[in-house]
Order: sequence, then structure tokens, then C-alpha cells
Amino acid sequence: MINPNYYPWGYDSDNGPDQWHKNYPIAKGRHQSPIEINNKEVHYDRSLLPWFASYDPGAAKTILNNGKTCRIVFDDSFDRSVLRGGPLPGVYRLRQLHFHWGSSDDHGSEHVVNGVRYAGELHLLHWNPKYSNYLDAVRRTDGIAVLAIFLQVGKTPKPEMKRILEEINAIKTKGKEAPFPNFDPSILFPKSHDYWTYHGSFTTPPCEECITWIILREPIIVSSDQMAKLRSLSKNAENEPDLPLVDNWRPTQPRYFRMVSASFL
Repeated sequence: MINPNYYPWGYDSDNGPDQWHKNYPIAKGRHQSPIEINNKEVHYDRSLLPWFASYDPGAAKTILNNGKTCRIVFDDSFDRSVLRGGPLPGVYRLRQLHFHWGSSDDHGSEHVVNGVRYAGELHLLHWNPKYSNYLDAVRRTDGIAVLAIFLQVGKTPKPEMKRILEEINAIKTKGKEAPFPNFDPSILFPKSHDYWTYHGSFTTPPCEECITWIILREPIIVSSDQMAKLRSLSKNAENEPDLPLVDNWRPTQPRYFRMVSASFL
């Protein structure tokens, strides 16, 4: 596996998604993410089970700006915060969550639904502990499960986003990290647990094709101000020019022969 730190990558024209395959050949693979979900091509699968998350708020550790996203890191040394059910063969451990967003409210999500691109997308990343560690899981087709939630700008924003956005000032620049204790990310879930699922990849290099995606149909509502708060992060370090961290999303990839299944009619 290629270490993504060897070959710097980003979202600009010189190092962005169009260039990734030069250093990370799998980025041109046939199981890449994100994709467009189109109702006409989705298959309702009555055998799909409901999914369940049981997260321990004590597992939340830190929030950080790595120059590419805002990430919250959790203790994944044992099964304390887990996702199960749905299309998953077993229990998956929560490792981190992060966001993708645009430079304005009319784009920013990675997956697209029936031509609609949302203002942002939240990814909760879990790994399969039947493998010895996270790096081993990333090499396996059933190694990773990502729960994806769309962010839609609206009039009645979800108050639960406040806790995350209050910490943004502490991690303004690349490399900044702050303690983020006692947080249960399930407060961010929408009411409906309806989902689409398909097999795909990480949406950042090296773009390993090891992910079972669970994409929630119902977005959560955020305000324009909340999205602006995310855009106030800088992708540069403290001693460098302030460059807004925006448009950290990958365009949709060819679906090829893959089936997208829905848990709902």
C-alpha cells in the first residue's frame, strides 16, 4: 500500500482528484467512490436489515484540522463504539468522523442523489475488528464501513452540530488539535434510518477499494452560518498564508457494473 504522505495530494488543479491516479493507480479502479445514486438504477433489497450504532461518548478523544478536513478521532482499541446490522457481516468499530464541504452552500457533498449535490457530507468511518488492526482492515474488501450523512442547508438547523462547530476556533489552522471529550456522534443521525448501500472505496488517496458504504437517505439540516464556520478553517499551517479549506470533495466516479441497493421502496 502506498503511503499517502509520500506523494502530497489535495484538491487543487495541480494535486487534485484528476491527478491522484498518477501516484495512486487504484484511483482509476472499478470500485471507486463517490458515485451518483440514481433511483432508476437502485435495487430494493428486502433482505437488507436495519443498522444500529452504539457509541460510547467516552471514546471521543480529539478534534483536529489536518489541512484537508475537520476530523474527530475516537478510541478504537476495543469494541466500545460500534456499528452493526444493515449490510454488514459483523460489528465494526468507530475510528473517526470527518466532513466534506464546498465553497458555497450549493455543493460540497461527495455522493450525488438524482442529480442533487448537497452542501456537505459527514463520514463516520468504522473498521472490521476481525482483522488484527486498522491498517490490515484497509487491505480487505470487507475491512471498512462508512456511514455517510448529507448536510442540507435549511431553516431549522440541527442543534447537535453546535458542539463540533464551537471547537473550530481552536483548530483554525492545519496541524491544530484540541481535546474533544464526551461526544456521542449518534446525536447527528437523522430520524429515518433508510439507506442505500454499495461497495466502493475511500474518497481520498490511496483510494483503497475496501468500503461498504451505508448512505442515509435523509439529510440533516444545517444553517448557512454553520457551513460558513467550516469554511473558516485554513488548509495552511499557522505560519503560512491563510488559505480557506473549501471544496474538499472528490467528483463522482464511474459506477461500472456495481449494484446500489436500497433498504426502502
